[in-house]
Amino acid sequence: MKYALGPVLWYWPTDTLGDFYQDAAQSSADIIYLGESVCSKRRATRFNQWMEFARLLAQSGKQVVFSTLALVQSASELQEIKRYVDNGEFLIEANDLGTVNMAAEQKLPFVVGHALNCYNAVTLRMLLRLGMTRWCMPVELSRDWLIGIQQQCDELGIHGKFETEVLAYGHLPLALSARCFTARSEDKPKDECETCCIKYPQGRRVLSQEDQQVFVLNGIQTMSGYCYNLGNDLIGMHGLVDVVRLSPENKQTLALIDRFRANEEGQSPLMMAQRNDCNGYWRKLAGMALQS
Repeated sequence: MKYALGPVLWYWPTDTLGDFYQDAAQSSADIIYLGESVCSKRRATRFNQWMEFARLLAQSGKQVVFSTLALVQSASELQEIKRYVDNGEFLIEANDLGTVNMAAEQKLPFVVGHALNCYNAVTLRMLLRLGMTRWCMPVELSRDWLIGIQQQCDELGIHGKFETEVLAYGHLPLALSARCFTARSEDKPKDECETCCIKYPQGRRVLSQEDQQVFVLNGIQTMSGYCYNLGNDLIGMHGLVDVVRLSPENKQTLALIDRFRANEEGQSPLMMAQRNDCNGYWRKLAGMALQS
């Protein structure tokens, strides 16, 4: 299996991103996703700077993919996405059907991100015809569901014609909204948010009345309260999954790639924290569940 480092979903300053990708260039990741996929107001890092990061990583032998916005709300956002689609050097990850159309019109290959609602083989066949080369499974789906969809792909004659990727580590992106919950938590209107999410490099915790961390607020994105961790489920991915994706939480995520690799056959199990980790969706259980 190959290992991918997903796009940074949090809002980090450009200097922090630069340091992170300097280290990522020396990591064992095979694929690295770059770019802003959550909120178009996060403009601290410009297109040219993202291109610099991409070239640095490509020189280190990484496959670089530009991730694009999952919630497109204006014509100006489409124009910004077009800059990435037209970059001329690197593959893109489409998280919105408008981006799929842009790539297809230019006959450019693309990755289908987990934000696209792709739940059956007929949809995968359509995307394959448009230029899809890799598909990242929606985060809430299970191993059993993946087995079923691959059987459907066999019946349609498309099995093995694209790579399958699974998000296996990180706080899960569950939903996007036109409202900004981080701004709301600071009594700021969305249009005057002052990009306050940059003050929360790992989001804002949301606790239940029982003091359980049920969600994490990340601007307009709601994420899982627990960290998804399939580090001990890798054996069950053999023959099903081509790419294992880890979503960056901090610099320690880079070292975690090596720990995942070491446990592909179950030789070096990862320690799980009952109140912090979960693997329920993959096991076809409640999302917050952790099953050993």
